Amino acid sequence: MIFRVLILFLFLWESCAPRYLTGGVVRVADGDTFTLLIGKNQQRIRLYGIDCPERGQPYNRVATAFTKELLSSGPVKVREMDIDRYGRVVGIVYIADTINLNERLLEAGLAWHCAVYDRNPLWMAKEQEAREARRGLWTESGAVAPWHWRKGEKH
Repeated sequence: MIFRVLILFLFLWESCAPRYLTGGVVRVADGDTFTLLIGKNQQRIRLYGIDCPERGQPYNRVATAFTKELLSSGPVKVREMDIDRYGRVVGIVYIADTINLNERLLEAGLAWHCAVYDRNPLWMAKEQEAREARRGLWTESGAVAPWHWRKGEKH
């Protein structure tokens, strides 16, 4: 009986443990999406909890360049949080084990925090701080969130 409980515990522990992916970046699509080469396989990665400006929106190119620069500054590790409907790994990205890319984009004012999917109060505060300091896209009056932009809403 103890053996069965131990096996069940180990199985549950393994399934609850965070999964990390490591590899080299082969392409940056935009500020919040890139492709990671893991061994011989490519995996698209979407940053968890944030949304950067879409192509055609102000600061899209700035966010993309920011992401490229940070991703090239050290080894990349992705903490898998989910898989989206497009098969992309949705994750928190760490560079050189110390830089949290998701947070850096919020701090630079190059992303919105998606509070619908992530309730992290620290990330909410980072976006608010960037807004108040008028950093990045927050220098624009009436910045349109990407989820509205994709639907054609310009408010």
